[in-house]
Amino acid sequence: LSMCSKLCYAIGGAPNQVAGSAASFFLQIYLLDIAHITPFHASLVLFIGKASGAVTDPVAGFFISKSRWTKIGRLMPWVLACTPFTIISYFFMWYLPPFVSGRVAWYLTFHCLFQALTTLFQVPYSALTMFLSTDQRDRDSATAYRMTMEVLGTLIGAALQGQIVASAHVSPHCTMNPSVNTTDPWQDTASIPDPSGPLSHQAKVYMIAAGVIAGVYLLGIIVLFLGVKERDDPYALNSDRAIPFCKGLALTMKHGPYVKLTASFLLISTAVQLEQGNLVLFCTHAASLQNHFQYLVVTLLVSAALSIPFWQKFLQRFGKKCAACGISWMIPFAVMLVTIPNLILAYFVAFISGLSIAASLLLPWSMLPDVVDNFRLQNPHGKGHETIFYSSYVFFTKMSAGIGLGISAAGLGFTGYKPGICRQSDNVILTLKLLIGAVPAILILLGLFILLFYPITEESRKETKLALEELR
Repeated sequence: LSMCSKLCYAIGGAPNQVAGSAASFFLQIYLLDIAHITPFHASLVLFIGKASGAVTDPVAGFFISKSRWTKIGRLMPWVLACTPFTIISYFFMWYLPPFVSGRVAWYLTFHCLFQALTTLFQVPYSALTMFLSTDQRDRDSATAYRMTMEVLGTLIGAALQGQIVASAHVSPHCTMNPSVNTTDPWQDTASIPDPSGPLSHQAKVYMIAAGVIAGVYLLGIIVLFLGVKERDDPYALNSDRAIPFCKGLALTMKHGPYVKLTASFLLISTAVQLEQGNLVLFCTHAASLQNHFQYLVVTLLVSAALSIPFWQKFLQRFGKKCAACGISWMIPFAVMLVTIPNLILAYFVAFISGLSIAASLLLPWSMLPDVVDNFRLQNPHGKGHETIFYSSYVFFTKMSAGIGLGISAAGLGFTGYKPGICRQSDNVILTLKLLIGAVPAILILLGLFILLFYPITEESRKETKLALEELR
């Protein structure tokens, strides 16, 4: 597999991460502070949107598994077809409509559409890994390229969004009069400019950011289409039949390595989503770092992008399970940031968190092909199971992330979060500290504990590779 093919494959997935990163870091605060949706309704938008994307995963897997081979492949047509609709839904997800009463329905509709369409892109795109090469090292290398570009995409999305919309969250009222609202945070909110009008500065900068990021999709999809050639299943015989989707789904749910891998990273990905979804809110309301949040986000993502090659070398030398220890590095530093909200410490925490997030992003996508190979060895005369594995994995991670973000937004509403004020109540600040520190730490530790029982080792990977070469 040539380096050019790996690079084009990696670039093709970056736009999805650019848009997803902007939504992960800024959608919650946009709904609360710009659209003036209540925390309860924001939690519904975030959870139902993620849930719709999760529900689309098995549906996408079902239809993709039924797809026939075309001149450009079996997976590539799905990637191409959903891209224009994804661009449209993403832009309108950040558009502030002129009416007020129907805004919840508006954002719910377009968030659900965007999540569903990104699923229709992500499932065939991620499953494409299995059809680039039969060599495990080639696939691992392609995955490392992909994750590096996806982290860079996440960085670009957060940086673009952060720089463009930063002015929407810096209130001169609060900066010039820091004593206002410190005793009673529920008073004197009328003197702060209302950002909820469709022609306001805050609404305009968010639409500009949405237009810029939506345009990135076109470049990525062109590079993917021109630079990547999809190969047919290299192990399947002409007499082999595709595994029926429902039967295949039942088999995957009984496959021990897959269950342990999914359960572990379900918890870990939820922890990462909580960190991303609440970081801007924490910096703005709980740590007095509202003038630095965009730079903290960039620091975190630069650290993650630069460390992907390091983790790739690490897992090649010491094994994939051993590399999982790096995910836990963020825990003590995140707890320190919550207890000591210092600016220098915040940048250090962002750097260390980037290292951990890079490991949490690379490992599951690097380990999933090993699980698929293990399943292939146990079921040698079936084909078409790759999309079932990838679609169900994305389903579980999206559902867990939706539940986590929904609960966090609902928790802010329960503790009395109010948009547009200079200082939130002590209960809201405590909730933000828990969502950044304690809750992710517990989820990561539970996920790593489950990963201890993951049965595929480096030795078993080599044995599987030899057995599949015999089969081929």
